Amino acid sequence: MAEKIIMFFRYCVPQFLWPNLSFRVSRPSNRHYHNLNHNDTQTQVSVKPKPSSFITDTEIQSEFSHHAAGVARINNGSFGCCPASVISSLHQWQLKLLRQPDDFYLNELPNRILESRTVIKDLISAEDVEEVSIVDNVSTAVAMVLQQTAWSFVEGKFDKGDAVIMFRCTYGAVKNSIKAYFLRAGGCAIEVPFNFPVTSNEEIVSEFKTALGREKGMGRRVRLAVIDHVTCMPSFVMPVKELVKICKEEGVEQVLVDAAHAVGCVDVDMNEIRADFYTGNLYKWFFCPPAVAFLYCRKSVMTHLDLHHPVVSHDYGNGLVKETGWVGTRDYSPYLVLPSVMEFVNRFEGGAEGIRNRNHDAVVEMGKMLAEAWGTNLGCPPQMCSSMLMVGLPASLGVLSDEDAMKLWELLCKKFGVEVKIHYQNPKDGELAPITGYVRICHQIYNKFEDYCRLRDAINQLVRDDFNCGNLEIMRPEEVGPTNDRDWKQQLFDESSAAAYSALPPLPRLKAIYSEAPNFQIGGAMKKESKAAVKKELKSAICWLLFVDRTERERRSSLSSS
Repeated sequence: MAEKIIMFFRYCVPQFLWPNLSFRVSRPSNRHYHNLNHNDTQTQVSVKPKPSSFITDTEIQSEFSHHAAGVARINNGSFGCCPASVISSLHQWQLKLLRQPDDFYLNELPNRILESRTVIKDLISAEDVEEVSIVDNVSTAVAMVLQQTAWSFVEGKFDKGDAVIMFRCTYGAVKNSIKAYFLRAGGCAIEVPFNFPVTSNEEIVSEFKTALGREKGMGRRVRLAVIDHVTCMPSFVMPVKELVKICKEEGVEQVLVDAAHAVGCVDVDMNEIRADFYTGNLYKWFFCPPAVAFLYCRKSVMTHLDLHHPVVSHDYGNGLVKETGWVGTRDYSPYLVLPSVMEFVNRFEGGAEGIRNRNHDAVVEMGKMLAEAWGTNLGCPPQMCSSMLMVGLPASLGVLSDEDAMKLWELLCKKFGVEVKIHYQNPKDGELAPITGYVRICHQIYNKFEDYCRLRDAINQLVRDDFNCGNLEIMRPEEVGPTNDRDWKQQLFDESSAAAYSALPPLPRLKAIYSEAPNFQIGGAMKKESKAAVKKELKSAICWLLFVDRTERERRSSLSSS
């Protein structure tokens, strides 16, 4: 009852009456807050719902009803998702800006960013809100850290040949930042290999210690370590606490953790991880709109390092928090929805932890189902995955390069309506019958069992059709597939007529075209099974007629030439 009263006052009673109430009413996230200053940083989060009022499956689907219909989205890890209630809050902030930009930018924005930074500070268990800056994405945060290493070379603090250490699976954009800032300034890079599939944390730790010890024995100074918390491709959870500890023991000066996938996927605690820098996206697994991320800088590090935003604006030199809080006129609305996101998360039983556990258990279950259906294996033990999991693909698909992986990704997306990442894994020397193709499946709260069945069935169909990536070119827009009754038949006859009937289309190609045949409305009351049977017979008849027709043409051509 008390909660209902509070909700009534929150949404129905004018805010100017709130100070006269005998109890405190938390502000709704879609209202516009006032008078929050640097000394009043406690974030107001709505009361967690009682068990009877937790979000239902129907409400979850409603929150994501804007997703494209007919598409199995199993790739949340790439671009994330944003519920309708948070999108509504985003639009309200955008309108607030557009109504009176002078007041919004000069008076409101700094306090609202402070409020969101405070949410992040609590989310990652940082000690001080001043350790947290909001940025667009992890790539921006990584550039900030690497930019100061480049200046350290220029100013003589680092020597030519000093090293950065990272794993071979480090994200491509991060590697490019290392190349642009660290290597260009005179440093060198050490890439730590590991075997995949991975079987334990110990093998990752062992490889890292071996690489560090080897470089130390050669007299090389390792200035920076870049470590993933949850790797992208192939995906698994790194033993980040142990790796940071090793860096500190071995004298690595700075440790940057790339946690693009961590918040919302795994537990994050700065007091336990103890990295110098930690950066994560909030739009991938924490329901924010693109693009919101953060950079955590340990307070003890900030006192002697000169970090700056790569975009220089009016607050240059006034501290990283101020520099990141204003990079020129732009839409800062995505930064401001964190309180609304927390309200959404708290509608779930167990809040953020409950969502993490739910996604982890589901992705493991789906991964095992797929591996069993395809006769393959998982890329790591269940305890080493987050809300993403690698599953081996049938070897007959012929994923033998990164280009093959791209071809298969495009085919699944355009032909089968399945969005999922494909990974090519270079086989080990001497490995017999290796699995070189993997899918990275993701599970977010909007996913259904049918999404993974769709992926399973698509791969099984390709295997039955003797599909091989080596025979597939990257599709052009006009090759996406027929869209109506005439298209698929015309395409079939056109291909059959090509090159003066020089050869039949390959059987897999014929099957691919037939699979696009529309579901004819033969007798409106006819049972579904009967329609399928008629359709199958029709396809078989067309195939046979084509074969007979071509054979006859070839026979006549042969007779006339003789």
